[in-house]
Amino acid sequence: MKFAILAPGNIAHSMAKAVSEIEHLECYAVASRDSGRAEEFARQWGFEKAYGSYLELAEDPQAEFVYVASPHSHHYEHAKLCLEHGKHVLVEKAFTVNAAQAEELVQLSEEKGLLLAEAIWTRYMPSRNMIDEILASGVLGTVTSLTANLGYVLPHVERMQNPNLAGGALLDLGVYPINFALMAFHGEVQKIDAAAVMSPQGIDWMNSITLSFEDGKMAVLHSDMLAQTDRQGVISGDKGYLEVQNINNCEEIRVFDLNRKMTACYKVPKQINGYEYEVLSCMKAIEEGKTECPQMPHSETLRVMKMLDAIRRQWGMVFPCE
Repeated sequence: MKFAILAPGNIAHSMAKAVSEIEHLECYAVASRDSGRAEEFARQWGFEKAYGSYLELAEDPQAEFVYVASPHSHHYEHAKLCLEHGKHVLVEKAFTVNAAQAEELVQLSEEKGLLLAEAIWTRYMPSRNMIDEILASGVLGTVTSLTANLGYVLPHVERMQNPNLAGGALLDLGVYPINFALMAFHGEVQKIDAAAVMSPQGIDWMNSITLSFEDGKMAVLHSDMLAQTDRQGVISGDKGYLEVQNINNCEEIRVFDLNRKMTACYKVPKQINGYEYEVLSCMKAIEEGKTECPQMPHSETLRVMKMLDAIRRQWGMVFPCE
């Protein structure tokens, strides 16, 4: 399968490292608005073709599977371009700027019978099944609450400060705590309460989100682009709790009893860098003729996008591209 990357930014280098070690996947093409940048990336990672425009990549009939790594603000435009030219597409998170864009892309992919998947890597990692198995075992008893956070010191990252590029903590970082909660608690969200500290440019620097579920569970979430947090997720029940070390790329899962004594510790399998799991899932889905991946089906992508829209409405946070 011939793999291509659209927009060779920082995250694309991580993806290139992963795909360069995946069997039956050919590092075929990379496209940038700067042909020199595309050529440099292609040389570094062994891609056969380098294009100085995204349209050139879309029009290449040999490119089969495209990873869209441009800023959130352009995901809709670039994913649509690729789908319209018959490519299977993996779109970096956040999937789009809003749910309306996401719904249009999903409809297009299903009409054309092409795979469209969101690259929220935590959905595809082995740690997801490991956590599900611990919860199903009953060792935590009746689980009712969850906390999760993700924060990095990122005020220097221009993309995240820029409203024109759909910046802010929510779409870049907040999606991880939200997805963590939705993976653990499968019920419907009844109510969302969200607060934010806004930048002078009108994007959220940090936020706090509480999800109240119809079945009585609650998730308290935080994301932050001004401070380093412990990135921990905690799921609690009436017999104990578990800690996930780094919800962004799980390193270890620890289980504790009511005396706060650690009763089990689980290491995650060795990985290339974690990006391989979403690609392997996409390859399997493509081979099976599916338009979505079971780990992150279209319904869940749309569910998250609608939640992000609802949260931003509480803050009055609207992007110029909307």
